[in-house]
Amino acid sequence: MPKKTALAAALTAAALVPFSQAQADDYVIDTEGQHAFIQFKINHLGYSYILGSFEEFSGQFHYDPENLEASSVEMEVDVNSLNSNHAERDRHFLSDDFLDAGEYPTATFVSTGFSPDGDDTGVLTGDLTLHGETREIEMPVTLVGEGEDPWGGYRAGFEGATMLTLADFGIDMSDFPEVMHELELYVTFEGVRQ
Repeated sequence: MPKKTALAAALTAAALVPFSQAQADDYVIDTEGQHAFIQFKINHLGYSYILGSFEEFSGQFHYDPENLEASSVEMEVDVNSLNSNHAERDRHFLSDDFLDAGEYPTATFVSTGFSPDGDDTGVLTGDLTLHGETREIEMPVTLVGEGEDPWGGYRAGFEGATMLTLADFGIDMSDFPEVMHELELYVTFEGVRQ
């Protein structure tokens, strides 16, 4: 499957479909139709924010409305697809000063658990591998909506966000102000039921 727009992060909300609305099924994240986004936000020296995205990724998820805790999601991201709308800055982000995309061209997320805390919300736990380091993260996720689409398919859409401490992934930010040591990861996507 081609990769499209990557981090995980919301990577996730597959498990949130209410019991009464769906059946257990596998979904493929709709990157072909540009209905999925992995975005990031990081403070710039305490003065403003840098916003960007990973534009190439792929993924799928599974959920069982009778057993939400068994829901799962997997995603793979092309780190070199990073785009912050500034080519020189992107090259710096991808260099060995930060992401070292030449050495670590792929980031992945594999869920390990889901804890529902409401009809449309919950917390997804999983292993995020970035910059050659794997760490367990938690991401609160929310169901955006689900139902039949105009083309005879069935879709479910979700969003989630979490904060990542860059040092946890071996990315040295010690030369920068403390406000730059964390990055907010935001993910939103539709999945098409298979």
